[in-house]
Amino acid sequence: MKKLTHIALATTLALTGFAASAQNLLNASYDVAREFYKDYNAAFVAHYKKTTGRDIKIDQAHGGSSAQARAVNDGLDADVVTMNTTTDVDFLAGTGVVAKDWNKRFPHNAAPTTSTMLFLTRTGNPKNIKDWDDLVKPDIQVIVVNPKTGGNGRMAYLAAWGYAKKKGASDAQAAEFVSKLYKNVPVLAKGGRDATTIFLQRNIGDVLVTFESEVVSVDREFGAGKVDAIHPSISIVAENPVAVVERTVAKKGTGAVAKAYLDYLYSEEAQEIAAKHALRPRSQAVLRKHAQTFKPLQLFTVDEVFGSFAEAQRVHFNDGGQFDKIYTVK
Repeated sequence: MKKLTHIALATTLALTGFAASAQNLLNASYDVAREFYKDYNAAFVAHYKKTTGRDIKIDQAHGGSSAQARAVNDGLDADVVTMNTTTDVDFLAGTGVVAKDWNKRFPHNAAPTTSTMLFLTRTGNPKNIKDWDDLVKPDIQVIVVNPKTGGNGRMAYLAAWGYAKKKGASDAQAAEFVSKLYKNVPVLAKGGRDATTIFLQRNIGDVLVTFESEVVSVDREFGAGKVDAIHPSISIVAENPVAVVERTVAKKGTGAVAKAYLDYLYSEEAQEIAAKHALRPRSQAVLRKHAQTFKPLQLFTVDEVFGSFAEAQRVHFNDGGQFDKIYTVK
């Protein structure tokens, strides 16, 4: 009997030890990053095992960036958030869910990668779409994400507005230009992946405005040759910010591993994985290696045209803002 008790105790201790070593992290992320994080998570799990001897399991939650931020704010126990616009992380900082100085906790404003907005057209580009001006023509249907629910949509809107401003438009003229573009939007998508589905599975629209990284996903999911990637003359720098969810890690005791998970995004291995998924790496060496993928185009930052992301959010996307004035949800 005593022997059985010892065996049971040893088994319990072994299982407890395993549970302690095999931690779980949840990463709440945006729609079109799912393939990147699938590959990155595998690399991080291997790196973590090799450097610490411990096992770790990474779970993912994907959706429109803003919808994800709201879910985390409302109680989703994500250990980290990896978003596509800083406003979504600022929102969580404002409610005390992430650190107030979250963008100083990691290099490059806590954005290990960037992207930009480009156009996907049907193969052969039958409507001959080359630049933002083509998206306001009366016979063009444009698929974009709702800027109220996804960072993808906010970046598309700001890219179009910024293009008009860079071409010398006044604010009133920029508003008129963007208004014309949204008159050509038959349906607003909830997130980046939803937009791709509308464009390719439901076969709606002539052009999809989305992140550069979505080209790789489309080729993988739907087969190469389904779309042409068109780089406009001018587009926006879209930073992909990351943060530790302080509320969750304090509760779960996962602060150190959550930080390690985000730190590793800056490693050469992770930057290579990002480049393969058409996310622009911060590492200049990796960026040079993938010059074929990342076509040179004139890029502007949100701060340059709009003052700051917070200001852009207030003027354009808050209820009653500029977007609500130019678009009525159908």
